[in-house]
Amino acid sequence: MVAIVENQFTIRKMRKEDIDEVYQIECLSFSAPWTKESLYYELEQNLFAKYVVVELEEQVIGYCGLWVIMDDAQITNIAVHPDYRGRKIGEALLRFAIQLSREMKAKRLSLEVRVSNHIAQSLYKKAGFEPGGIRKNYYTDNQEDALVMWVNLV
Repeated sequence: MVAIVENQFTIRKMRKEDIDEVYQIECLSFSAPWTKESLYYELEQNLFAKYVVVELEEQVIGYCGLWVIMDDAQITNIAVHPDYRGRKIGEALLRFAIQLSREMKAKRLSLEVRVSNHIAQSLYKKAGFEPGGIRKNYYTDNQEDALVMWVNLV
């Protein structure tokens, strides 16, 4: 995974030293955040997981997690620190995840998004994702449904 520089920020492979900053973004972004232990597990033990961070002036300002299993890839989480939203950083992360999925020979990429999160859905549609179904009561904090979205990579 090669780091790329775009508009003054860098996307690079996540390291253990990044977990505190990633966890802070996770807590600021989601009502049911992943634990630090989950992030360590993903980074150090899950052979299917790939994680990248966005860095600006040596500060982690966003991240994306991806699982690639055979020819299917799934975005597990993607978030940008609230202070840096609206600067196309999430879009760059999403494009990077699509590129990485293709490099790993995945044929399609999926994700789940809250049915109420129209801003994220708009971003995903812009990147070519299409609605593929509903997961009822998916989110544990309030039993909100998730919209499953897919993009074909071949």
